[in-house]
Amino acid sequence: MSELATAVRTALSGVIDPEIRRPITDLGMVESVSVDDAGVASVTVLLTIAGCPLSNTIESDVTAAVSAVEGVTGVNVALGTMSDEQRAELKKQLRGGREEREIPFSRPDSLTQVLLVASGKGGVGKSSVTVNLAMALAARGKSVGILDADIYGHSVPQMLGLMEAMPTSVDGMIMPVPTMGMRVISIGMLKESRDQVIAWRGPILDRALQQFLADVYWGDLDYLVVDLPPGTGDVALSLGQKLPNAEVIVVTTPQQASAEVAERAGTMASMLDQKVIGVVENMAYLEVACPHCGESHRVDVFGTGGGAEVAGTLSTRLGYEVPLLAEVPMDPALASGGDLGVPLVATAPERPAAAAIMALAGRLAARKRNLAGLKLGLTPVSQG
Repeated sequence: MSELATAVRTALSGVIDPEIRRPITDLGMVESVSVDDAGVASVTVLLTIAGCPLSNTIESDVTAAVSAVEGVTGVNVALGTMSDEQRAELKKQLRGGREEREIPFSRPDSLTQVLLVASGKGGVGKSSVTVNLAMALAARGKSVGILDADIYGHSVPQMLGLMEAMPTSVDGMIMPVPTMGMRVISIGMLKESRDQVIAWRGPILDRALQQFLADVYWGDLDYLVVDLPPGTGDVALSLGQKLPNAEVIVVTTPQQASAEVAERAGTMASMLDQKVIGVVENMAYLEVACPHCGESHRVDVFGTGGGAEVAGTLSTRLGYEVPLLAEVPMDPALASGGDLGVPLVATAPERPAAAAIMALAGRLAARKRNLAGLKLGLTPVSQG
């Protein structure tokens, strides 16, 4: 290989596959590189599947990287498709030699912090908190995945503008959909049509959750943020068994009725040996500009104290401190951001609701991991 062709291949190591988030050279996607006497570089890139939805992005990134190499006068990019054998090898490589159905987040050596966002009832803005918190963590430079585990009421695709997104499958391994610096998967992305109703229970539901955790290539994540369905049903039970070291954030609102059912969600997590790390009170108050004095006043639309009450009750019931992590004020823009598919923390991080969630992300990111209570997979041995 000529020196210029070697330089081209080196440049290609900086091209990152947008779904797998690793260099295309490491993934075996670069089939050939050549440079003719006139300095025109020809590169053949093998896509994981035919009709890859991000092929244009890959082609553009390859062209840009090669064009920047000194001495290259032109670039020709040819796109091919991996063979079955090449896809099988890629799948083996991505799994790192682990067993087919192993959940990487349940391993004792996993460095990913799994945050389950739970609520006792619907309508408290749990999914809005999930999506905005995930984006706030990503904004702090963290590698973040979102798992929409609300099988029946999945709303994460809508909130992130991914209603038409379809995950790519590589020989049975699913690539999460990349968006806004995060990786996302939801049953809403796998349905044949948007109006299809999901009515799974028991073993089928459990297998779907297993697939989301074991057959999706999440890569190296700092955080996996999971949007749980409201209540204490099958999904919470199944994920409690599959993710024993997950931590739970309970979302509630100020009124008494929400506080009582939110306490049940926290108690359920404790029954599954998961730690409740705190409570988020959503729709805590409304800031209103006074027409008389011009000052902003806090209006408690739904009452007060629900979040503090849940935190206090869970602290007593569970035997450790469960703090009130954040009070997120009401903001119509928080809801409209979800409808438009762009979270509020991305468009207006200075608004009070977004600022409260950004502060929550900062508080979580500043924590030091505590191994107390974690299942480390160690077996004690006697000394003889």
